[in-house]
Amino acid sequence: MPDTTALDQADAMIEEAWGRPIEALESLAVRRPVEDPLLRSAMHIRSALVVSNNAVAVHRDRLHALTRSGHVPAFYDLDRITSSAVDLRVAQAESRTALQAISHVIEAREAAATADRAPAVRLAQAAVARSAHAPRALGQPPDQPAPSAAVGPTVAATGPRR
Repeated sequence: MPDTTALDQADAMIEEAWGRPIEALESLAVRRPVEDPLLRSAMHIRSALVVSNNAVAVHRDRLHALTRSGHVPAFYDLDRITSSAVDLRVAQAESRTALQAISHVIEAREAAATADRAPAVRLAQAAVARSAHAPRALGQPPDQPAPSAAVGPTVAATGPRR
């Protein structure tokens, strides 16, 4: 039996993503839901995970009691064992689904944070790309930097104007 439950994993993921203990995040999600809707969503999924995590524990205990060592199950116990095993599998699947949903919410939060920084990053990348493609003077070797552009008006070629 694993020591960490899906709820423990979810708590660790949420605490790492938001950088605060789960108790503080619970109160933030309730008091100010508009400020961070992704936190509220993650905490709502976590509350569903608490229910399914408890169901996993109950069904696992029931199944262990029905199949304990030295106990020969009666004929009528076989249906209870089967239904407890099925209920355990369903509760575990619900827990995995909730855990996956929380990870998707965290990924969405990270994507939103990246999208906020994206315009500045794209501008910096464009500036670097433009500087790398500056025109070179004819006959200039490619490993030398291009001369800077003239600032003032260009001087016309010397000669008579017609």
